[in-house]
Amino acid sequence: MVPLENYLVLSAILFSLGVYGVLARRNAVLVLMSVELMLNAVSMNFIAFSAYLDPSRITGVIFAVFIITVAAAEVGLALAIVIRLFRNRATVNVDEAAILKW
Repeated sequence: MVPLENYLVLSAILFSLGVYGVLARRNAVLVLMSVELMLNAVSMNFIAFSAYLDPSRITGVIFAVFIITVAAAEVGLALAIVIRLFRNRATVNVDEAAILKW
């Protein structure tokens, strides 16, 4: 069995890459992908702790499925906003979205 620490290190690396992507990128689509990466790292933590603490319960998996569902709704709404931004400004740069004047 793989130790819990390996999952936690992998999850921390994924979360750190997601934070870096949110802070360093200017493209809205890449920012959304970075947010998804961070949510997947949290889901991995839930599943790892659930399997490590009590393998007979599926509480961590239920939380992970809930996170994936909320993330899918969030991305759908955010992509609609990005498409509208692209149609109005001809760019998906988040710096251009900071000024929301017509």
